[in-house]
Amino acid sequence: MRKKIVVSLFVVVIMAIGLVLGGCGTGSNVGVVDVEKVMNESPKAKGFRDQLSAKFNELNTQLEKDKASLSQDEFQKRQEAAYSDLVKLRTDLEGQIDTSMKQALDQVAQEKKFSVILYKNGVAQGGNDVTDAVIGKMQ
Repeated sequence: MRKKIVVSLFVVVIMAIGLVLGGCGTGSNVGVVDVEKVMNESPKAKGFRDQLSAKFNELNTQLEKDKASLSQDEFQKRQEAAYSDLVKLRTDLEGQIDTSMKQALDQVAQEKKFSVILYKNGVAQGGNDVTDAVIGKMQ
């Protein structure tokens, strides 16, 4: 019985030493990114929002112009097609933003030697904020 206690104590001490020497618990190699701030302040994200807004305005203007000359059924079909175009463009732009942000996060993680970058809204406390660095990389 005494031998089991000594072995268990030895295992706990080894694990504690590993955590201290490995840097876990210090939070020094963990970054956090505020995705909402990136989406609001990144010039690339703003450009994509402007692009989507311009497309919406273009389609809406065209629909309003054609409304008088179309039957209700034809107008509804055009509305659905316009909506489909907007959804496709939005999906494409979101994919581009996602790819750009992932590349920026990879670059920041390498430069700052972070092993982990977490989303800020999922972290109660700690971590090094890399949001501005990510925004800078997304030019």
